[in-house]
Amino acid sequence: MNKKEASTPIDIRQVKITDPFWGTVQETVRREVLPYQWEALNDRVPGAEPSFCMHNFRAAARLMERKTQPGFTEPGYTFRGFQTLPEDKEHPEADKFYGFVFQDSDFYKWVEAAAYSLSNHPDPELEGTVDGAIEIICAAQHESGYLDTYYILNGMDGAFTNLKDHHELYCLGHLIESAVAYYQATGKDKLLRVACRYADYVCQCFGPEEGKCKGYPGHEIAEMALVRLYEATGQEKYLDLSRFFLDQRGTSPNYFLEEEKRRAQKEGRPVPKDDSSHYAYYQAHKPVREQEEAVGHAVRAGYLYSGMADMSRLTGDEELLAACKRLWDNIVKKKLYITGGIGGTAVGEAFSYPYDLPNDTAYSETCAAISLAFFARRMLEISPSSEYADVMELSMYNTVVAGMALDGKSFFYVNPLEVSPAACKEDTRLEHVKTVRQKWFGCACCPPNIARIVSSAAAYAFTEREETLFTHLYMGSEITKEVEGIKLRLILESSIPWEGRAAMTVHTDAPAKCTLAFRLPGWCRAPAVTGPEGMERLEKEGYVYFTGIWRDGDRVELSLPMEVRLNAANPRVREDIGRVAVTRGPICYCMEQADNGENLHLLRLDPGAVNKAAISQIEICGQKMTSLELEGFRREQPEENAPLYAEYATPQESQACLKFIPYYAWANRGEGEMSVWVRI
Repeated sequence: MNKKEASTPIDIRQVKITDPFWGTVQETVRREVLPYQWEALNDRVPGAEPSFCMHNFRAAARLMERKTQPGFTEPGYTFRGFQTLPEDKEHPEADKFYGFVFQDSDFYKWVEAAAYSLSNHPDPELEGTVDGAIEIICAAQHESGYLDTYYILNGMDGAFTNLKDHHELYCLGHLIESAVAYYQATGKDKLLRVACRYADYVCQCFGPEEGKCKGYPGHEIAEMALVRLYEATGQEKYLDLSRFFLDQRGTSPNYFLEEEKRRAQKEGRPVPKDDSSHYAYYQAHKPVREQEEAVGHAVRAGYLYSGMADMSRLTGDEELLAACKRLWDNIVKKKLYITGGIGGTAVGEAFSYPYDLPNDTAYSETCAAISLAFFARRMLEISPSSEYADVMELSMYNTVVAGMALDGKSFFYVNPLEVSPAACKEDTRLEHVKTVRQKWFGCACCPPNIARIVSSAAAYAFTEREETLFTHLYMGSEITKEVEGIKLRLILESSIPWEGRAAMTVHTDAPAKCTLAFRLPGWCRAPAVTGPEGMERLEKEGYVYFTGIWRDGDRVELSLPMEVRLNAANPRVREDIGRVAVTRGPICYCMEQADNGENLHLLRLDPGAVNKAAISQIEICGQKMTSLELEGFRREQPEENAPLYAEYATPQESQACLKFIPYYAWANRGEGEMSVWVRI
């Protein structure tokens, strides 16, 4: 590993996003999503699933206050289920925990998204709301530093007894992420001190030392969050704890197995057999450095691999980096949807076996695509290579933004590539697939996750090292970078994702020597990049580098022609034999019933007509985007009473114009059929 190649995400406070595409999405999050989600977290959205998130924090704060009163008795642990709901959702008992065991994390993700928004858009009202909520969180924290409302309300004597399933360390991870983000955005450290107290308590409980717990998170994220806390505070103990969690995971004796044995003996159940393979769902079936295939719950996996990449970058651990590369290759070569989604099966929200990428039963959770973007950016931080940025871009422009309606008021948890509303209503195998976005979810991990990655998009578009700025994604922006005391103002203009043009102009009061590096996207066959005369130019790993003395007005121009492309899947992907997916630039397209009528499965594309594709603008929910029209055919539907089977005859077809819209925009015009893959 060459540490000189490493870079870090740009401080988003140094970037103003002016991009028509991402600027619109960010404004939607700022104006609509953040206020809406705050209402949802407080159970004030009519018709939406109640969250109970802030209910639980308030209940825990009241319990902590009662502890100071004479005669208080600490509640003994009572298991109330992985999800607990009140008998009457309109009137929950004030002092009881409700929701999923990980409900606390929804608030933390909302705070993180709010922090990123505040970094570029000061908003006293939003900041005041966050500050008031943080006061509640402070009041809910146990005197030991522990902070998980499920156990504070249900009995602290049960804390850390079910690491596999009960998400305490997952909630710690999201607390850390939100606390660091809010501190960096506002300079206020109250939530950061809460996070450090909880992390310090976990440091006292876990580690290689004798007498400490040898467990690790059931749902990963603490690994990369602790790295972030280390980088924010300089405290080595947080890096050490992250390393311990990674080193310990999947080793023998398997902690989750031993934990289950203890619980089984206590509850009088049969003791599980000595078989660690079951813990592949948690990526704990073998040590992380020995793992070769992406398996189990896709979100957990993406978070784990992100933490592994962080650790390898900071420590130079080549063995850990080799594992990251193996797992990356396994995902992108055998388990990645063309929309940038991962997780092919609803069973366990998990990766399926290689090349099993069903379209109508796809899970492709929004959070999983976000976790893949996390992983991709961290691999880019280690070494700039366009293969990572290509996948990061694919996920962000397609599955990530598909998870949110264009108006920001409803959301997808699952992102299928083919939908028939009639089938979804009748087939229980499709019960996880929603044909319209939902106002909220009882398990609401995805909506605030979308908000936080969208609000921090600049940190994915740009990374930097001392004298180099990398442009990974072409988001129109105004960027400030200082080089040897000289301040550069860099203006990036971009027409992507609709047209293949971008340019960066340098503004500086004094000449400055540095390097500007630009990604050459994998979707572009013939990129053309020009820079100022006399600059040293180098092309490496899918990036073009310009190094030299930059003066005011210097400019780099990029022509990235966007062709309409027909993509075929590897023949091992059985579902997509004889079908193609249409892409243009970073955008994956789909057919919708609103444009093509019913029975999309009867449509066939003429592959010879791709060069005659008509490219035009369409407006959906007030947002302009590029649509495509390609020549094709519609197969005639047989009569109602036609036999179920008949001797083969050449199908009767009529010419048809097939219309495609960006995948991320589907289901914004009402319920209807949708398909990414089309027959040829």
